[in-house]
Amino acid sequence: MRFTSIVVTLFLIACSERVSNGPAPSGGTIVIATLDDPGTLFPPFVMTTSAKQISEQIYDYLADVGPSLDTRDEKSYRAELADSWRWSEDSLSLTFHSNPRAKWHDGRPVTARDVRFTFDLNKNPAIASRYVSSLENIDSVTIADSSSAVFWFRERRPTQFLDAAAQLLILPAHQLERLAQTRLRENLPPPIGSGRFRLRRWDKGSAVELVSDTTNYRGRAKLDRAIWSVTPDFTAAVSRVSRGDADLFDGLRPENAREIARGTTARAIALPGMDYAFLRFNLRHPADRTKPHPLFGDRELRRAIAMSLDRNSLARSLFETFASVPSGPTVRAYATTDTTLVQIPFDLARANRLLDSLGWRRSADGVRVRNGSRLAFSLLVPTSSLNRTRMAVLIQEQLSRVGIEVTTDRMDNAAMIARQQKGDFDASLDAWTMSSSPDGIRDAWSSSGVGKNGVNYGGYSNPAFDTLLDSALKADPGHARELFTAAFRVINEDAPAVWLYEARKIVGIHRRFETGETRADSWWFSLADWSVDPARRLLRDRIPSGR
Repeated sequence: MRFTSIVVTLFLIACSERVSNGPAPSGGTIVIATLDDPGTLFPPFVMTTSAKQISEQIYDYLADVGPSLDTRDEKSYRAELADSWRWSEDSLSLTFHSNPRAKWHDGRPVTARDVRFTFDLNKNPAIASRYVSSLENIDSVTIADSSSAVFWFRERRPTQFLDAAAQLLILPAHQLERLAQTRLRENLPPPIGSGRFRLRRWDKGSAVELVSDTTNYRGRAKLDRAIWSVTPDFTAAVSRVSRGDADLFDGLRPENAREIARGTTARAIALPGMDYAFLRFNLRHPADRTKPHPLFGDRELRRAIAMSLDRNSLARSLFETFASVPSGPTVRAYATTDTTLVQIPFDLARANRLLDSLGWRRSADGVRVRNGSRLAFSLLVPTSSLNRTRMAVLIQEQLSRVGIEVTTDRMDNAAMIARQQKGDFDASLDAWTMSSSPDGIRDAWSSSGVGKNGVNYGGYSNPAFDTLLDSALKADPGHARELFTAAFRVINEDAPAVWLYEARKIVGIHRRFETGETRADSWWFSLADWSVDPARRLLRDRIPSGR
């Protein structure tokens, strides 16, 4: 049987509810191999996928986007802290009523004050939360009574419910409100959430262990424990799942999945891709952000590099048929993505002519030179990503054909982000994980993401793109697609990055687990409802979780 048909079948199984004649048994431990330490578990500062996975088990939203990823139909959302909500007649305010049984892990009740505190904290410039742009249409949050928080909007938009209900994990005001917010990055207390798992221990650089919150208002998690075990080496992470030392790894490559499918310990599940990888150019001077980058401040040079890269062959080299070339800074899972849109086309002859016209002439060793300076740059590459490490080599080879010299600067993910935040780089190989809504594009590529604590590290700014993107995010479904397409045409022509691949996510998981619903952007969506087949229990499934 072909491997493709195997993973498609498993994907269909994974995305449907487990059918049984009775309640699933409780208990058991899942060990998740992750390449990076989460860095932080404080939701406003979360930047990595592992941190998002863990924090979404500890904390709750008011309501979360459902498996259908329909962010505009509030009926499809999963209620969490809010047990009901109501709109005002003019649709400019939305009141959420908190579930009266909801409590923080220290036993204190969740109240409307916590909701208002969370919103105010994330809007505080001293915090510089990555959610600021997603909250721009919310003017304020007020308290109607101890259980009712009211969101007040500046204007009617299709994303109002998403922005209020599912952008912010709600934080405990009683734990955090007396702390100096300007010092939170250095002085964070242990997380206290309301989720179905609570933090038991965090050995930084080694493991994060969560245990079931046995009296949780949404019901006890069926698993006793969930452990994120840091395994920085990709090959080691794959081997751990293959041997059964770890239960899940979500970064498999096609060849790893084939190997796992031949065994009896684990199975492979293929999910739609919600990540896209790209070659980012720094448009600002590393030593002086007020000046353009000596190379990449030149739009035509960036375009020449885009023409020099055969993105289809790059994607096939790494992923066979399990990846596609993005049409822009987005993914195909969104109905608003026009998959017929293409980037600047691969054209070596045109790239060479353009480089010649810019004054870059080949020297004796084949590298182009202009005014005594070589056409050479350094590329930041995360050591935790085997895909991007391999991609860097392929990019070096392809750009050498047009006389561009690329050296790689490999480092761990935390060090790479630190360099990018300071603007101290030429170019980088990045990957962006999209959420249930395309509003994350604004954080990553619009002018609002430029500056201190922003994630538009390359400093790309174009008012035309900003305006079109903003209109697309506000538009009704009938018009959003054409506006997104127009916005992506602008950014593609500017080439602040080259969109390289959008890979399907292949998850290796131990066969003893029964999974619940899986959402395309988060396999961990229903982790608290996963269960262990009693006949397949391992020793670690029998270790008491404690509190």
